[in-house]
Amino acid sequence: MIVLLGAILGAITGALVARRRKGALADILQYAFVYALMFTLAGLFLTLIIHRMAL
Repeated sequence: MIVLLGAILGAITGALVARRRKGALADILQYAFVYALMFTLAGLFLTLIIHRMAL
């Protein structure tokens, strides 16, 4: 669940950053993808840490 939330939040954040920088559609899509990827990885590591602490 944290991973999916990270992906969605990252995509929205990346799109807003690219839009604020006056990027074209390709720029907005690329920023959204890269931010979603970074936030997804952060969510994955956070999930792993939480699961390890629960044991």
